[in-house]
Formats: sequence, structure tokens, C-alpha cells
Amino acid sequence: MQGGARYCIYTGVFSWDARKAIANFEKHRISFEEAATIFGDANALDGSDEEHSADEHRRQRIGRSVAGRIVYVVYTVRRVDHEKETIRIISARQASRRERAAYSRLSD
Repeated sequence: MQGGARYCIYTGVFSWDARKAIANFEKHRISFEEAATIFGDANALDGSDEEHSADEHRRQRIGRSVAGRIVYVVYTVRRVDHEKETIRIISARQASRRERAAYSRLSD
């Protein structure tokens, strides 16, 4: 789709541990609120985080936040009973140079 734009509106439910969110912000300067906005990026890259998935299936996503930064997020998807899925953010940081390059290469 050359010259066009792609949009994705994600209306999911997000959750996170408040103490973890504060510690993450102090370390990486990325809030979990900002991190959640990459789920609206239609060009985001998504994959499994096999290395850290001992207790639960973790996923990783690289996408552009509403602040314009390319952000790397580790998360898991949870479903409570028959309710809508909840995306639980575990960590977020600015994407590395290699991750930004992959995002740029694959999202064009």
C-alpha cells in the first residue's frame, strides 16, 4: 500500500502492577500508559518472548507510541472467566537500535 495510511483502533482492556509501572518509568522513562498506545499501531511487530515465558505465555511488541517513540513492550494476555481479554503490561522501554531498524524495515 504505497502512499497510503493504515490505522488500527484497539479498544482492549489493559492492566499492570502499579509498583512495577513506577519502577519501570524510573528506569526507562516510558510509562505503561504510553506503552499501551502502541497497540493502536497497525504497523507494530508482535512475537513470543520464549526466553521469559516459564510461568505464563509472554509476548513482545514493538510499535510507535502516541508520543512518536518506538517502544518495546513485554506483555501477556489474560482472560478472566468469559470476559474480554486483558493485556497485562509487564515492562516497557525504548526500542534498541536493532529493534527500531526491524520496525522500520518491516512496517513500511
